[in-house]
Amino acid sequence: MDSPTVGDRRVDGPPRGQTERRGEGRRRNSFLNAVSPYLLTMVIALPFALFILLRLRGSDIHWRHPSAFLLLVAIPLTVWVGFALERGRVATLSFSRTRDLLRTKQGTFGYLLQLPRALRIVAVGLVAVALARPQKMSTDNMEVEGIDIVVALDVSNSMQENDLIPDRITAAKRVIRDFIKRRASDRIGLVIFGKEAFTQCPLTLDNRAVIGLLDDVRLGLIDGQGTAIGNALGTAINRLRKSNAKSKVIVLVTDGDDNASKLDPKQAAKYAQTFGVKVFTILIGRDSLAAEAPPGTDRFGNVVRSRPRYPVNPKLLEEIADSTGGVPYLATDTDALQKRFQAILEDLDRSKLKSQTPHYAELYPNLIASALALVLLEILLSLTRFRRFP
Repeated sequence: MDSPTVGDRRVDGPPRGQTERRGEGRRRNSFLNAVSPYLLTMVIALPFALFILLRLRGSDIHWRHPSAFLLLVAIPLTVWVGFALERGRVATLSFSRTRDLLRTKQGTFGYLLQLPRALRIVAVGLVAVALARPQKMSTDNMEVEGIDIVVALDVSNSMQENDLIPDRITAAKRVIRDFIKRRASDRIGLVIFGKEAFTQCPLTLDNRAVIGLLDDVRLGLIDGQGTAIGNALGTAINRLRKSNAKSKVIVLVTDGDDNASKLDPKQAAKYAQTFGVKVFTILIGRDSLAAEAPPGTDRFGNVVRSRPRYPVNPKLLEEIADSTGGVPYLATDTDALQKRFQAILEDLDRSKLKSQTPHYAELYPNLIASALALVLLEILLSLTRFRRFP
């Protein structure tokens, strides 16, 4: 049967307007198919992005490993592999009547075919944020029993003497470090002094912080050409004067005499007595037992001392301790020094202290759990109508 004609022209198909409308519909469907995976990903990611922006920001949020955010660059790569690259690798099926197939409109389900891949991409982003390890800092009020203690450590040049093994400053630091570890319920501060006195660490219950700052102490950190015992006491008292503890203690560790203070040590002891601070003094080194160091001779027969002689004043330390209700101690070796520290606190009253201790709550488990849930959902969907075929 011949095809219908219009004038001298043959008409082999539908009118031109209908063909153009079909072509426009196919272009519209093609555009929706192209953008639907990205829209799906944005819709899934939106609630998680809002959670991160609203809950994981502010001064109380601490990111333990911020460099992990670099892993977010994997998201564009995952999008390109999952959507753009995969589209060109999808197998096609031969169909004998393409005209009838083109007349068939794509349903809503057709735009959701990339849902499993969208879930995986959002899961990758959540894992990247979780690896940055967000932490929420909170301050917990708690009551502990303890004593407020400030350790004043001499770091003058004479502390390099090796009559304590391996030398005075190292032996003192080791004993003080062990002492701090065993005083978990006490607030401890650290003052160092030579020609001047400085606060190395204020009062805190964070023993690890005190130990870390103690480890940083070394000879030469401050001017060691002198021993300012009065200034050291004044600085330590200043750290304790606002304390509400019943027991306030200064442990003064030195090996010499006061020769550089702007504040008279005896006057400083009176201030300590006014604020209810007990001062325990520990004089370290064997020089404190002898009026003079053992003499010797050089190869020319000249009389010389075996090591430099530094002046000591045990009487001054006794007066300071006695006037404040403390006890003076003498330590000629490391074992004696350790015993003196332990004896200082045996009979002291314990008082209630209110402390605000920083606490970091980990927030990454929620992100990891959400990522695992998305991956599990992807697997489940892949076993249903969303299964890629073949």
